[in-house]
Amino acid sequence: MRVVLAPGASGTAATMRRYVDGLAARGIAADAIDIPKRRAEDAVDAYAAASRSDDATVIGGQSYGGRVASLLAARPETRVDGLVLISYPLHRPGAPDWEPRTDHWAGIRCPVLFLSGEADPFARIELLRLAIAQRLPDATLHTWPRVGHGLRPVLNEAIERIASFVESLAGSRSAR
Repeated sequence: MRVVLAPGASGTAATMRRYVDGLAARGIAADAIDIPKRRAEDAVDAYAAASRSDDATVIGGQSYGGRVASLLAARPETRVDGLVLISYPLHRPGAPDWEPRTDHWAGIRCPVLFLSGEADPFARIELLRLAIAQRLPDATLHTWPRVGHGLRPVLNEAIERIASFVESLAGSRSAR
């Protein structure tokens, strides 16, 4: 099973290197990809093209990259085993209107792992919990107090959570 991660709007594939290396150290194949920085809906085809592989079964990313991955996962023709959303940008800071960034979640048919800081200005934690409860029945949320938008302070634990998620998906896949 392979994991493909895309960076946030201010990053590149190189900024996801710690995740890729951390997963590799745990025996999980992972790649980071670059996607164009524009409206998330307009970057989905580029994400699909960059991640295309028969064994790319978990997709996701940091912030903007995760949002683009979630849009791809919601497409009816997309087949992935899992979705990893790191610091999902639920809303703009100070503007907690989360519905526009979650309308597509109804189309997601795979398990989802959310990793978020409880002090993230792009995702008020109570709104994130509400959105997940209302729109994603097969999602798990892990949060960290006093962590903002980006999980650098808890990177190793975040990588462990991703590794456990991927291993559980691999177990489910082999049981089919």
